Amino acid sequence: MYSLINLASLSYIFIQNSIAMSIIELKVPTIGESITEVTLSQWLKEEGEFVNIDEPICEFESDKATLEFPAEASGKLIYVAAEGDDLEIGALVARIDTSVKGEVAKTEAPKEAPAAKAEPAKVGKEAESNYATGHPSPAAAKIMREKDVDPATVKGSGKDGRITKADADKATPAPKKAAAPVAPTLIPTEAFSRNDRREKMSRMRRTIASRLVSAKNNTAMLTTFNEVDLSAIMALRKKYQERFVEKHGIKLGFMSLFSKACATVLMEMPAVNASLDGNEIIYHDYVDISIAISTPNGLVVPPVKNVESLKFHEIEQSIAALAGKARGGTLTLDEMKGGTFTITNGGIFGSMLSTPILNEPQSAILGMHNIIQRPMAISGEVVIRPMMYLALSYDHRVIDGSTSVTFLVKVKKLLEDPVTLLMDL
Repeated sequence: MYSLINLASLSYIFIQNSIAMSIIELKVPTIGESITEVTLSQWLKEEGEFVNIDEPICEFESDKATLEFPAEASGKLIYVAAEGDDLEIGALVARIDTSVKGEVAKTEAPKEAPAAKAEPAKVGKEAESNYATGHPSPAAAKIMREKDVDPATVKGSGKDGRITKADADKATPAPKKAAAPVAPTLIPTEAFSRNDRREKMSRMRRTIASRLVSAKNNTAMLTTFNEVDLSAIMALRKKYQERFVEKHGIKLGFMSLFSKACATVLMEMPAVNASLDGNEIIYHDYVDISIAISTPNGLVVPPVKNVESLKFHEIEQSIAALAGKARGGTLTLDEMKGGTFTITNGGIFGSMLSTPILNEPQSAILGMHNIIQRPMAISGEVVIRPMMYLALSYDHRVIDGSTSVTFLVKVKKLLEDPVTLLMDL
C-alpha cells in the first residue's frame, strides 16, 4: 500500500506530465542546405494570443529569402525568442499551450452576395472574422510599411479577408494634418540635431557584406572596359517594339538583348562562364545569367536559366517575374540558386562607369551603364551617337586578360549589329 508521500509524488508526476503534454515547442526548421541561421524579423501574432494550427505566427529572414513560420498546433502562443534575434536551425522559437481552447477559424468560403451597393467594411465585433481577416501577407505588410498605411484601414480581398499585395498597392495612407504656421524665428546653431541612430544590419545586408568582402579578398579580380554604340539596338526596338508587345505582352528591353549577346559569346568562350572549385575549374555547357535586382532590403541576383536556349520574350518575362518576386519578398531558395555569369545595370540609376564586384563562385560579371549621347568620329566625320561604357570584372586565376578583352569585343560587335545576333551568325 502506498504511503501518503508516495501518493503525493505520483500525483505531482502525473500533473507535470500532463502539463508537458499540453505544451508544444516550436523550433526553427531546416530551410536549406547552406542555411545554418535565420533572424526572427517580426512576430505576426501577439504573445498570449490563441492561434490555429498552420496559421503563420512569425517571419524568418534567411540569407536569401523571407519565410513565414506556421504554428504546429492550436493553442495559446508563448514567446521564447524576440524580434531581431539570430537563431540557429533547431533553436527554440516559441511554445504553444494546447490546453487553452479558442474559437477555430472558419474555413468555409462566404457565400457570394447579390450585386448591390457597396457597403463600408465592418470593423470590431460586427466583422465576421478569423485569424486571416485583416492580416496582411508578408509582401503586403512590407508595402504598407513603406507607404505608412494602417492595416486596420485596408479591407482584404484574399481568402477569409486576408490583405493581399494587390490590396496594399491600392491602399493610400491617411492624409497627414498640416502643421499650424509658425512665426519665423532665428534658430541658434546649438539647436540643430546631433543625434545618432544605431540599427542592427538585416541578415540579407550582412550576407551581402560578407560575400563582397570575400570576393574582394579571395579572388584575383581585375576589370576591363569597352564602349558600345547602341544606335542599331535603339532603332531595332523603335521599329519592332509595338509588334513585340502586341504578340508577347511585354516590352523588348535592353536586358534581354544584352543577356542573349553575352550567352552567345559565353558558349563560344567557356572560360568566362566557368567557376573555380579548389584546384579544379568547372566548365558549364549552359548559361544561367544572374540578374542584379535592387530591393528595399538589398541587392539580390536570381538567375535566368538556360539563356542560350531562350527567346527574347522568354528572357524578358523571366526577368520581370524574378524582379516582381524579389521586390515583393517572395523569391524561393530554389529561385536564388545557381548562376554562371552575372549582369548588373547601374545605368538605370545614372551610373556612367563602375567596377562591379564578382558574384562568387562565378568568374565574371558584366556592368552596364548609362546611355549618353556623345560625339564620335565615324568614317572621318563627327556624329552624335548613344554610347554606353561596358565593364567586365573577372577572376584572373581563371580568365586571362586577352580572353576578357576578346569577350567584350565580341559582345560589342553583336550589340552594334544585332541582326547577326538574331540570325545566330
